[in-house]
Amino acid sequence: MWLLTVGALLAVLGAGSTQLVFNAVDFVEKYACNDTVVLPCIVTNLKENNDSSMHVSWKRQGQVIFSFNGPEQRIYRHESVPSANFLSKADLFKGIASLRLKNAEAPDGNYSCEVTELNREGETKMKLRTHMVDSCDEEKPPTPVDKCERQFDFIQSIVIAVLLFFIIILCWAQLGVIALKCETVRKKKRHITIACSIFTVVAIVAVVLFIQDGSISMNQIGLAFTILPAGLLMVLQYSIFKMVLDDLTHKGYALIGFQVVGYIVAVVGFALSVSACPSVLLSVVIAGLVVMAVADLLALAYVYSCSRMKDHQTPRKAVEEPLNDTKGVMLE
Repeated sequence: MWLLTVGALLAVLGAGSTQLVFNAVDFVEKYACNDTVVLPCIVTNLKENNDSSMHVSWKRQGQVIFSFNGPEQRIYRHESVPSANFLSKADLFKGIASLRLKNAEAPDGNYSCEVTELNREGETKMKLRTHMVDSCDEEKPPTPVDKCERQFDFIQSIVIAVLLFFIIILCWAQLGVIALKCETVRKKKRHITIACSIFTVVAIVAVVLFIQDGSISMNQIGLAFTILPAGLLMVLQYSIFKMVLDDLTHKGYALIGFQVVGYIVAVVGFALSVSACPSVLLSVVIAGLVVMAVADLLALAYVYSCSRMKDHQTPRKAVEEPLNDTKGVMLE
């Protein structure tokens, strides 16, 4: 009886020697802000320690997306994962067959890594999932509903959107003052109104892209179209001043310069924010927009005061001209 037991034990040990052993993980979490994803595959009992005697195959939902043929030193990549490669090809002989690929090429799902060394083989499976949190708050327990897919803080994004629309409202208010108080060429008014309308539409689309949850690339494009086109506001401001005043005063140039400073700060904040993930520098963008908003508010007051001065000057000129004519007749 004991001979049968020993034989069975030897058979089990012999079978086990043909099985590769992995440092197994049940799941891997990726973060929306990460550029790349690493799927671990580490074999702990290689014997040959030579990548020429190895075959590696990575599968997603059962379909091969990446493979390595050791004897031929040939790598295959599926067209859906052009960035896929070993985490370290030089460490493959040590049993490190981990796969690295771009975040965008790694959808959530089931992945497996199969490794063969001569007549020994093994497989490890894992589930890839996006890091799940409740409203992007790390202190709260994760839920299966919310995904932290934001590069930019939501509250700061709302503040930026409010400031942008406040600046646009001030621009429209200046046009309203001109329409009511100043007799300017209708064609000039129409051109500035069209330009302001286009900027308003662009701002609405940009804000929608910027504050929405989902694609980080869309958020970045939205922020770009929120900040960069704001430079047109300085051109509009200059045109509005020229409609009210024949010659721009030092105050007018100072207000435009104030806007330029705010715009430069906002653009610098954009450059710093869009390259960081998660971004903590949106406050610089907000500071720049606050400066622009204050400059636009002062510009509105300036346009209003200049338009009132024109109202007072017009009747005076109308009275002075007949008096000048009368004086001319008396002198003759």
